Amino acid sequence: MASTKPGQRKPQILQALAAMLEHPKGDKITTAALAAKLAVSEAALYRHFASKAQMFEGLIDSIESRVFGEIDQIGEREDEGVAQAHAMLQMLLAFAASNPGMTRVLIGDALVGEDERLQLRMNGFYDKVELAFKGALRVAVTQGHGREEDVAARAALLVSYVVGRWHRYAKSGFKQHPAENSPLQLALLLAA
Repeated sequence: MASTKPGQRKPQILQALAAMLEHPKGDKITTAALAAKLAVSEAALYRHFASKAQMFEGLIDSIESRVFGEIDQIGEREDEGVAQAHAMLQMLLAFAASNPGMTRVLIGDALVGEDERLQLRMNGFYDKVELAFKGALRVAVTQGHGREEDVAARAALLVSYVVGRWHRYAKSGFKQHPAENSPLQLALLLAA
């Protein structure tokens, strides 16, 4: 890490942490193991992050930035509410497939035994995703798809579907792709 330019160390630490999370059957991730992977001292890690919880917060920040940035782009690109919800579902499944280590953060698996506020942040993440689905489904209602009184329940169902697919992906050792059979499943979930 000595040759890393200033400003690149934090992302490098977070990338190494995410890579370590891709091995769910491995040992508990410690700052000592992370430092060893990066060939630096633990003190070098603590110059950039005050705690391991802060490192996980950095991963959560990255997840939120990427996911909600994509959701915003979907809203700008798609006029139809059903198309927005469909695109968001596909994006969330693809995000997990492209980021196995982050998937363990998304489902809370990597946060077990860590600071409780990290799981609370992930719960807030789910709430924001559900809110985005509600927005798309409300647009769909104005376009003749579905009923307003069903929006909240349908949005909660979509979040549950995504989280379930993430769990299955992580628990399969990242072998069962989260989007497996998703075209039919999404069609059923989004049917008016």
